[in-house]
Amino acid sequence: MKSLENTQDQAMFSTPSLPELEHSTVPATSNRLKRWLLHVLALLSLAIAMLGLVLPGLPSTEFILLAAWAAARSSPRLHAWILRHRLFGPLLTDWQQGKLPRRAKWAATIAMTITAIIMVAFVTHLPSVVISISCMATVLTWLWCRPEP
Repeated sequence: MKSLENTQDQAMFSTPSLPELEHSTVPATSNRLKRWLLHVLALLSLAIAMLGLVLPGLPSTEFILLAAWAAARSSPRLHAWILRHRLFGPLLTDWQQGKLPRRAKWAATIAMTITAIIMVAFVTHLPSVVISISCMATVLTWLWCRPEP
């Protein structure tokens, strides 16, 4: 019974790669309401991600990942479109393979450095600054340890 649950968990949290799109291993949600809500989440996340491409300070990567996850569980057609998109597709394909482009690493490093400088300059609660910068340093260490495509 445990091996069946583990297999279901792995299938639930995996995202199919491009060649597997026609015969996806990600189970479609059977509950109509849940599937509809996931589809709405995918569309909203995709819209926010597109806004993040043009609005400074609004991240797009996190929303693309969320949109791909929700679309994989609600709409194979939308999921395939996201994976084939000229801007979002390569990011998701690299992410699925556990790779992160150097450009993304540098963008994250610059954004977190600017954020840390602003926090040091304007946040008066020292523990908040220390905890936040420590978290950013941990994330940056993890990011830079990821292989590049």
